[in-house]
Amino acid sequence: MAVTSPNPLGFVHRFLPAEAPGLPTLLLLHGTGGDENDLLDLGKALVPGAALLSPRGKVLENGQARFFRRLAEGVFDLEDLEYRTGELADFAAAACQAYGLDAARLTAAGYSNGANMAASLLLLRPGTLQSAVLFHAMVPLVPENLPDLRGKGVFLAAGKADRLIPPRESERLAGLLEEAGAAVRLFWQPGGHGLDRAEIEAAGDWLRGGA
Repeated sequence: MAVTSPNPLGFVHRFLPAEAPGLPTLLLLHGTGGDENDLLDLGKALVPGAALLSPRGKVLENGQARFFRRLAEGVFDLEDLEYRTGELADFAAAACQAYGLDAARLTAAGYSNGANMAASLLLLRPGTLQSAVLFHAMVPLVPENLPDLRGKGVFLAAGKADRLIPPRESERLAGLLEEAGAAVRLFWQPGGHGLDRAEIEAAGDWLRGGA
């Protein structure tokens, strides 16, 4: 049974409990203009039966929800990003406790702005996530000291014709995460910024392979 919560843990969110024991929890992070419902079907496709935790970003840009502020396209408000990353990490920890989830098995699955936030969690609050699936992400920030991401897996899906995130940005993010010790799989699809069936299927195979 799905639970819709207005704001008990700091974020409006949806929670769907796992349908079978032993499955991970997916932290679903939507793109700009999305909400807590946007990626539920994606989560079900990635790991059928997994618990789904899907918060709504708290920052509004022209009425559209985001997880952190930006100053222009591709130019992020780093002070706000750091604050929002900590805020989301605290929410994830509190939600795991409230819903009886294994915090050590939390995997983020984010798209666009949500994928950038997931990457920021890895870089600033690495203990929050076991692994991450990043659909169309770029480098959100470069921390002064890289975290130790050894033992963490990252699936990074990118579009060769993505006009919002050029291929070099995806390669730069993959390189940064690998430098920090993460095991990164960079998956290319031929299209643009939209989600592609092939990348969703590849990400699901990667997750179900025990990453």
